[in-house]
Amino acid sequence: MRLDYHGLLPEAVGFLLLPRFSMMAFFSAVEPLRIANRIAARPLFDWQLISEHGGPVTASNGMTLLADRAIGEVHHLPSLAVCSGFGPEDTLSRPLMAWLHRLDQAGCVLGGLDTGCFLLAEAGLLAGERVTLHWESLPAFQERFPAIETSDELFELGKRRFSCAGGTAAMDMVLEVIARRHGSRLAIDVSEQLIHERIRTRRDQQRMSLARRLGVHHRRLVEAVALMERHLETPLSLAEVARRSGVSLRQLQRLFEQHIDSSPRAWYLKLRLERARHLLVETDMEVLSVGLACGFTSGSSFARAFKAYFGVSPRVARRQ
Repeated sequence: MRLDYHGLLPEAVGFLLLPRFSMMAFFSAVEPLRIANRIAARPLFDWQLISEHGGPVTASNGMTLLADRAIGEVHHLPSLAVCSGFGPEDTLSRPLMAWLHRLDQAGCVLGGLDTGCFLLAEAGLLAGERVTLHWESLPAFQERFPAIETSDELFELGKRRFSCAGGTAAMDMVLEVIARRHGSRLAIDVSEQLIHERIRTRRDQQRMSLARRLGVHHRRLVEAVALMERHLETPLSLAEVARRSGVSLRQLQRLFEQHIDSSPRAWYLKLRLERARHLLVETDMEVLSVGLACGFTSGSSFARAFKAYFGVSPRVARRQ
């Protein structure tokens, strides 16, 4: 592998911590850097924690980390990872947006861990880029930023941008960076120290296979559920789901009841309503727009179905 880094060591990396950031994604990104330094017996990487005002930042798990510097004290960085979690756009202020633009203009490579790409997109810094996010947040991102190309892969590493799905995907992304910078042998040694038996590539899937998630291995049933998951905004008729899955409508009904204790209609509705709840919580889309994006033809039909399933109206669910 041809190494792609020939700059000064240690290579400086910034982590912008935003309120309710994902601690798991952050540690998964930092620990491989620390271990790489130890194995190499020299400082290959140096990192600093940055917050908007320089104060401590509380993660989504309630733990608080102290920042090293405020954004106003940082004028140049080779790379910066935006670390966020729930409600990322709530944390984007004008000073923060201006700072990100200044770093970009100075040549900083910008990226997002977990939902960090929401902020970069809101700041207008992802035009022409391909990014990935946590699978749960990806539909909300696609609805809000339809012009930005997305993938459902573990991570994306470009020349000026990077992104990962969060969680342990950050570890795989950083291991790939270590391999590119300092060789695959070091990346493998770091992975073994982390008891990470296989370095996943960017093309590995974020989620378990559908068969494992469902706990069933009937191919026709798995195909039917996959069709439903791919057609939430414009739902297919159950007859069409059955036809594309290669079974009759009666067989489809029997498969669902036998293997997952649900009717096909109820399962399909559950998928659409769960997607709607994610959009309500993670975006500022109008309630009607959320309903339409999840296959409902009117606000009233969406509200009735949502309340019947979750026990509260869409508006109350958003406030909660």
